[in-house]
Amino acid sequence: MNISGTAFRTIWPLASGAVRVIDQSRLPFEFETRDLTSLEEAAQAIRTMIVRGAPLIGATAAYGLALALQRDASDARIAEAVRVLRATRPTAVNLAWALERVRRILGPLPVAQRAAAAFAEAGRICEEDVEQCRAIGRHGAKLIRERSEHLNRRVNVLTHCNAGWLACVDWGTALAPIYAAHDAGIDVHVWVDETRPRNQGAALTAFELGAHGVPHTVIVDNLGGHLMQHGEVDLVIVGSDRTTAGGDVCNKVGTYLKALAAHDNGVPFYAALPVSTLDWSLAEGRDIEIEARDPDEVTHITGLGAAGRPERVRVVPETSPALNLAFDVTPRRLVTGLITERGVCAASRAGLLQLYPERAA
Repeated sequence: MNISGTAFRTIWPLASGAVRVIDQSRLPFEFETRDLTSLEEAAQAIRTMIVRGAPLIGATAAYGLALALQRDASDARIAEAVRVLRATRPTAVNLAWALERVRRILGPLPVAQRAAAAFAEAGRICEEDVEQCRAIGRHGAKLIRERSEHLNRRVNVLTHCNAGWLACVDWGTALAPIYAAHDAGIDVHVWVDETRPRNQGAALTAFELGAHGVPHTVIVDNLGGHLMQHGEVDLVIVGSDRTTAGGDVCNKVGTYLKALAAHDNGVPFYAALPVSTLDWSLAEGRDIEIEARDPDEVTHITGLGAAGRPERVRVVPETSPALNLAFDVTPRRLVTGLITERGVCAASRAGLLQLYPERAA
C-alpha cells in the first residue's frame, strides 16, 4: 500500500540477511522501520506488538525462525527457536501455522541448506498472504457493491481493531474489501472503532485509510450499537485471529459485542480471513486460549503531547487493578458469513468444507 506516494509492505528481507518491518508501536505519529537481525529481536517485535495482526505475526515468525538458523541450523536450534516464537502470542493461529510450515521443510534438508530454505519459505508465505488478501478484497467488495446497489447511496461499513494491510503483508483482511470497493469507485465510508486498550483502530486503521484516501470517521468503541439502531451501519466487517473449523470467530476483544448489536439490528456481520487463520483442529471457540496482556495497556494511554511528541499517561487511579484480555469469541450463530480467499461461505463446518473440501478428511 502507499504512504505518501511510496509503496510499502509491512515486512521484507534485506540483502544483509536482516528483515525490515514497519514499527507499528510508533504509529500514527511517527513512521519508522526497524531491522530484525536475530531470533530474539523477532520474538520481541511480536511480543511487544512492533508487528501485530495474525497474518503478519505468522510472516514475522517464519522470518524469525530463518534468522535463528543463520549460525546454527541444528535440530536442537530449530526446536528452541520454534518454542521461543510460539510463546510470544498464544491466540493467533497463524504464528504456529507458519512455524510448522517452515519446520516441516527443514527436517529432511542438510544443516548447511536450512537457513536459506527457511528464508525462501518465509518469502513464499509472504507472497501467498498478499495474493490471498487481494482475493479476499475481490470477494468482499462484491458484498459492498451489492449493498450499494440495493441502498442506492453511500455504504457505511463498521470495523473493529486493525485488520488492514498493517495487520498483514499487504492489502489486509477486513479492510481489503473496502480498499477494493473504494478503488472500483464505490462510495464507501468506514466507521473506525478506536479499539481500546491499544487503540489499533484510531492509531492504525485510521492511519492507513487516510493514507489511501478512504472516507472514514473514528468512533468510541461503544458507539457502534447506537449507530446500528439509527440505520447508520450497513455492514460490519472484522478480521480474525483464529476461526475454528465450526465457524466460531476469535478476534480483538469487543468484537463479540459488535456482533450482538449487529444481530439485534439486522446488520450483516462478516469476518474476513485467509486459510492460515483457520484452525481445523478446534471445533468450538471456547477451546481457544485467550491471551492475557500487561494491565499497563489498560491503565495507560499514549497520545501526542503539547510539545508535539508522543507521551504516555496514566488514566486510572494508582490503586486500581486492571484486567487485559486481548480477544473474545463470536459464536457462529452471530456471523453472517466468512470472507476467505476462496469466496464467501456460511460460518459453519459445512460452509467451510464447501470452500475447502480437501479438509473433509
